[in-house]
Amino acid sequence: MPVTVIGGYLGSGKTTLVNHLLRNADGRRLAILVNEFGELPIDADLIEADDGDVISLTGGCVCCSYGNDLMMALMDMAKMEPRPDHIILESSGVALPGAIAGSVSLLNDYSLDGILVLTDAETVQERANDKYMADTILRQLQDANIILLNKIDLISDDKKAALNDWLQEKTQSATIIHTQNSVVPIEIALQSFEHDGGFSADRSTHSTSQFETKFFALNNSIDVKALAEELAEVPEIVRAKGFVQNEDGVLKTLQLVGQRFEITPAPNEVEAGIVVIGMKPLPELKTLAATG
Repeated sequence: MPVTVIGGYLGSGKTTLVNHLLRNADGRRLAILVNEFGELPIDADLIEADDGDVISLTGGCVCCSYGNDLMMALMDMAKMEPRPDHIILESSGVALPGAIAGSVSLLNDYSLDGILVLTDAETVQERANDKYMADTILRQLQDANIILLNKIDLISDDKKAALNDWLQEKTQSATIIHTQNSVVPIEIALQSFEHDGGFSADRSTHSTSQFETKFFALNNSIDVKALAEELAEVPEIVRAKGFVQNEDGVLKTLQLVGQRFEITPAPNEVEAGIVVIGMKPLPELKTLAATG
């Protein structure tokens, strides 16, 4: 099962993001894991039932409290029927999301989908210079595959440009996305394919807000690692995922988030193709276009 870790300092907008994802799950069965329920106030109208350590939510989603035993909670997720399509680990404001993500790699049933770190555009630089908060905030940012620069409406255009430069200097490899009220398409926050290995229903090229999505059928074999490295060098690309036939004829799953990519064996009986999501306008992706 894919796992996304959401981090960010106190007040950055993590709770708002989680509630947004639940409202826009679009049929996905999401499982939200939190240390304590009180730290993540789920919107009341999303709650169907409260039963001990598990809150049942609309659309087949659940919210679970793991206390001090994250590993046990993850193992319990694998036993659920039906199993969640995607797990979101919401870390506390002072936690390091990279350390939490490391726990995922220890379990065979899970794969890390990405680390999203929210940051408050109005206060992040000030806090990063505070002797008590600086180390935590900078380490959170360095753990991120995607940084959601939230509350962007509260700062000037000049401040946005300066903040972008500062974040790129501090993180070097994370993709930076501007957000207001933690609103981001679920395809950006979570993987862009359905849980059964198929493509999402709309395979056409479309755009939403500042994002653009393109689908490539990939009829020919290709060097999958070289393709992944090429896509990782395109700064406009936020996410890419698909099934690609390698030069040896073996179908591989390629997933890219920010500049991090992973190549794994593809599931049985899936068709080749890849979805690329990024900031528009996406540049021409010649290698993909040539294999379509």
